[in-house]
Amino acid sequence: MTKIFIGGSRKLSKLNADIRGRLDSIMQNGDIILIGDANGADKSVQKYLFDKNYRSVCVFCVGHYCRNNVGIWEIKSVKASSSVRDFHYYSIKDLWMVKESDFGFMIWDTKSKGTLNNMINLLKESKPVVVYFFSDKNFYTLHTFNDLKKLLLKCDKRYLETFEEKLKLSNVFKKQQGEFDFA
Repeated sequence: MTKIFIGGSRKLSKLNADIRGRLDSIMQNGDIILIGDANGADKSVQKYLFDKNYRSVCVFCVGHYCRNNVGIWEIKSVKASSSVRDFHYYSIKDLWMVKESDFGFMIWDTKSKGTLNNMINLLKESKPVVVYFFSDKNFYTLHTFNDLKKLLLKCDKRYLETFEEKLKLSNVFKKQQGEFDFA
C-alpha cells in the first residue's frame, strides 16, 4: 500500500471541493495516510477522514501527547530533542513522515514555511509532492527542485524573503544544483 504524507498550513481550516475530491481518491485507493497533529489543515483533514470513517491513518506527534487525533487512530510518537516547542520541535515529526511516506500531498496557503519545508524535504528524498496551491486553487505536482522554483515564482515576494530568511532557500537550491533569484 502507498503511504501518503498529508500536511498543510495551520491557517487553512476549511477543505474545498477540490481538496475533498483528492482525499476521496486517496481513500478509494486504500492508501495509508500519514498526518500530523496540528490545528489547521491537519485537523481539518483528520475531521474529514473521520467523517468518512476512514481507518488507514497514522497520526504523528512529538512526545506522547497528540494535540489532535480526531479518529483515535494509531499514533507514531517522535522523541523531541528539546522541550522548546518551536518550529524545529514540531518539524521533527514531519521529517519522520517524509521518511516513511512514498509521496506527499500538501495544502499550501503560500505563506506557511512549515508546509514549504515539507515540500523541500520530500523532494530531497526524491519523493513527488502534489501541492494544492490555495492562491490559484490549482494542483501542482512537483518532482524536482525546478518544479518547486516555478511554483515559488507564483508567491508574493515578501513571503519569498521570509522563506529565504527562515529556510535559507538559496542554499537549498544551490545544493540541488540550481540558483534561485528572488528578484
